[in-house]
Amino acid sequence: MATLEIRTYRLLPGTRTDFLHVMREQAVPLLAEFGIRVVDCGASEVDEDGHEEAYLVRAFSSADERERLEEKFYSSQQWLDGPRDGIVSRIHEYHTIVLSVPDDLVETWSR
Repeated sequence: MATLEIRTYRLLPGTRTDFLHVMREQAVPLLAEFGIRVVDCGASEVDEDGHEEAYLVRAFSSADERERLEEKFYSSQQWLDGPRDGIVSRIHEYHTIVLSVPDDLVETWSR
């Protein structure tokens, strides 16, 4: 089983294009450097109540690994001095769901 994290973002109006650019070009490669596997990220196909929304899906081998790697990543100078402001400054609110899923689900989604 894998630990899958699904994070949804409600963005400030007019910021989704820039948010996704920073996410894909800066944050995702940096997450990979820290050993965090990004399964998928992008724009929601439906904007609830007209709000711009996006998502990030990450996979970990366990809940403990998720906690350890996220702590290391979010406290790093590379994040703090790098894409952090370009991401956080565009978020109105976010929500995180964490669940256990079969490993093959992660593999299939990643293709």
